[in-house]
Amino acid sequence: MTILTFTIILLLGAYVAGLLGSLTGLGGGVVVIPLLTLFFHVDIRYAIGAALLASIATSSGAATAYVKEGITNIRLGMFLEIATTIGAVIGAVIAIYMPTNTIAIIFGFVLIFSAAMTVRKKNEHANAGGSPLAEKLKLNSTYPVEGKLIPYKLTNIVGGFSLMGVAGVISGLLGIGSGSLKVLAMDSMMKIPFKVSTTTSNFMIGVTAAASAVVYLQRGYMDPGIAFPVILGVLGGAITGSKLLKRMNPKTLRIIFAVAITFVALEMIFNGFQQKF
Repeated sequence: MTILTFTIILLLGAYVAGLLGSLTGLGGGVVVIPLLTLFFHVDIRYAIGAALLASIATSSGAATAYVKEGITNIRLGMFLEIATTIGAVIGAVIAIYMPTNTIAIIFGFVLIFSAAMTVRKKNEHANAGGSPLAEKLKLNSTYPVEGKLIPYKLTNIVGGFSLMGVAGVISGLLGIGSGSLKVLAMDSMMKIPFKVSTTTSNFMIGVTAAASAVVYLQRGYMDPGIAFPVILGVLGGAITGSKLLKRMNPKTLRIIFAVAITFVALEMIFNGFQQKF
């Protein structure tokens, strides 16, 4: 395979990854990394490095729109980024010394969890209660619904902060945004409306990825020949997906994608146990 052919196929694959990731909320990394490792047989650490850069690009682009619409809770995002950033650096350091087959197996199990998270019931309603700590830190806010600002209050701040640290470790270890864990922390534990949790998670992903990307960059696990087409493809797919999302109901697509991702995850786990990475 020539370099030009490799670049074109990777660009198209990354575009599809960004499109599906945007429509399902899983992010492009869950498709890009299996594409690079299973199809192109790229070392998983180089695949993770490329996926982290793609996460920074897509998060920076998409987060701007949600901040302008007033959905993203910036104060909450900055607070939780303390946990995710520390976790991301720890995860990236662990990944450098962990065997690639072990990383692939963990990646497979996280993919299955992420797939299950896409079809779970969402918390669409603002929580009536609230915690004193959320009030003290001024984390409670409002979000727009049909032209009206709906107030919401946060609960279980400590539990959500702790789970964000775990999400950061997984992000640094596997190179994915771990948005499913972040949404779980905010949606289920902290009782934040689903729209706010997803947009705030997207706002945080870029910062989390940047923290762990530094470690991969220092270790030389970022190849411009791989990273550049991945960034362009995922970013283009994410922009297309954000436009399509307004005109379609992605529920059926999420179920189909969850099944497909599960099969990919099982393939990653099987190959990991067979020492093929």
